[in-house]
Amino acid sequence: MAQTPRMRLVSTVIGAPDPRVLAAFYQRLIGWPIGTDEPDWVTLRPADGSAGLSFQLETEHVRPTWPAGPGDQQMMAHLDIVVGDLEAAGALALSAGATLADFQPQEDVRVYLDPAGHPFCLFPAASG
Repeated sequence: MAQTPRMRLVSTVIGAPDPRVLAAFYQRLIGWPIGTDEPDWVTLRPADGSAGLSFQLETEHVRPTWPAGPGDQQMMAHLDIVVGDLEAAGALALSAGATLADFQPQEDVRVYLDPAGHPFCLFPAASG
């Protein structure tokens, strides 16, 4: 029987019309330092070496619609971010350039849109 190859997730890659702008937004939001900084590719890496975020140039980027309806560009993935204080984290997200989504599906979770339109969720640790 063949052994399963060892694999480790190192990053979630997010497409953006301007990777540097989106990486700067998430750097302000979660505080991770920039690892790689190129015009078409920027990475954020947590200090503990766990999986980070990467931002890749997508010249044909279409902002997703939240929530998507028939024929709308749907989100392909979203980030769930645990926070200690939902109000304070929401204020930070807004000051960093996020937009509070009009549609909020849960009372104890806040959905925001990053500058490229990708939805992300903030929720207190007790909710997750």
